[in-house]
Amino acid sequence: MTEKIKSVAVLGAGTMGSGIAGLCAERDCQVLLLDVSMEAAEKALERIVSGHPPALDSIQKKSNITLGTLSDDLDKIIGCDWICEAVIEDLQTKRNLMERLEPLRRDGSIVSTNTSGIPLRDITRGMPVRLRQDIVVTHFFNPVKVMRLLEIVPGKDTKPDVIQTLAKFCGAELGKGVVHAKDTVNFIGNRIGCFWMLSGLHHAGRALDSGLSMETVDALMSEPVGLPPTGLYGLIDLIGLDIMDFVGKNLKINLPKDDIGKHFTSFPAKEEAMLKRGQLGRKAGGGFYRVQKLNDGSKKKETFDQKSGDWRDTLAIELDGKHRTIDMMLGDDIEATFAWHTMGGALCYAADLVPQISDDVVNIDRAMRWGFAWGRGPFEMLDAIGPKRFIAKLKDNNLSVANMLSVLEKSGESHFYKNSGTEYLGTDGRYHPTLPE
Repeated sequence: MTEKIKSVAVLGAGTMGSGIAGLCAERDCQVLLLDVSMEAAEKALERIVSGHPPALDSIQKKSNITLGTLSDDLDKIIGCDWICEAVIEDLQTKRNLMERLEPLRRDGSIVSTNTSGIPLRDITRGMPVRLRQDIVVTHFFNPVKVMRLLEIVPGKDTKPDVIQTLAKFCGAELGKGVVHAKDTVNFIGNRIGCFWMLSGLHHAGRALDSGLSMETVDALMSEPVGLPPTGLYGLIDLIGLDIMDFVGKNLKINLPKDDIGKHFTSFPAKEEAMLKRGQLGRKAGGGFYRVQKLNDGSKKKETFDQKSGDWRDTLAIELDGKHRTIDMMLGDDIEATFAWHTMGGALCYAADLVPQISDDVVNIDRAMRWGFAWGRGPFEMLDAIGPKRFIAKLKDNNLSVANMLSVLEKSGESHFYKNSGTEYLGTDGRYHPTLPE
């Protein structure tokens, strides 16, 4: 097994592949970057050097990158310590490439497939034992240079030293926040984050019918709960309704049959209508919000009013004191009810997914902070609210107590973390040392 990674092959020079190649080259690794044609590889190198922002801080380090094609130069992976496949998000394409590369790589090299949600077991099904022992998923978040989160997902046959070597390299050398996930649909970050967004659209629709404005919905789902100022609608505008529709359809097929997320894999009627008419978000000139340039050169932000079906001036919202902290979701007014169903529901969802998607609460909290810019992860939020208060509200509403909340309740403890976060509550009801970030 490779003890130290010094050379990397990146197979696929799209957005993710070029980002990974640039980051590795910046850290003085020798990088082999292959794509379908030399023209495509050269364009990728141009993006690495001159993109906005460039993947390389030091332009001279582009000399660390050697270009080639998947058809003519795949045999050159024999000299590489880590082979990172980053082709399109298509199962059969990835399987075909794995079949080609496996006989060409040397013993001890590490292989990873960069995917945001295709199970590793599907990619490696029927593949040679040597590959199954040496392969993991590496789920980098885009843009690679900026986003800290990297989810590493082993298969059932992956050797422990493969995980350890790659995690050490990506953490110490590439500067990533490594999270250890399990081979389940959408892993950690996207599993919880997409549940929050998709379920949030349904809960927000009912909140609008009850009198809340879209701007208030976004205000509640930002600073009070420690999320970015985009809130719910603003974030989906940034991602795009078409991408969220794709995510929902994938979840509908791959979520376990009893997963509550299956209730939210399809859009509400109003969002479905927006999707059909191409009102996708920022990339389409507007979704829930848009920015209009006026004749005098100034700009005006507008909101697509779900009730009237037309655009209006965006409202400036300032929440009152009782709605400015995370405690507001324990109230009983319209704002609290929306926040309870949306964020409270996501917290329950996360608490029910341990140990299914992660062995501990720490990896889940880090995934949401590093991948979705949440100020606190789900269990850190629960600690801020007070888990016992949260459990009491669940019981008052005749709702089941999610798995890790039940573990905490049975343990007699009051929080998921103690001693300034240096210890966390495990699934065994005992505290364990928290590894440094």
